[in-house]
Amino acid sequence: MDYPKETLHRMKRVEGQLRGVLSMMENGKDCKEVVTQLSAVRTAIDRTIGLVVSENLVTCVKEANETDGREPDELIKEAVNLLVKSR
Repeated sequence: MDYPKETLHRMKRVEGQLRGVLSMMENGKDCKEVVTQLSAVRTAIDRTIGLVVSENLVTCVKEANETDGREPDELIKEAVNLLVKSR
């Protein structure tokens, strides 16, 4: 599956945020600051998950329907369940 450059860019930003949090922890920064940054990382990851699912949903449904004959409704429910699990 091909992922858009925007999605890859988001993940690189998340990677940078995580490195920043690790640096904060290594430098003994205040707990509140660390938790705030971790919350920002979690939000960024949640949004990226939604983006990946929404960008690829149509393609995945079409491909799965063509290859194994699964119904679109079943595939959409599966995608929604992936989103719910990520929370």
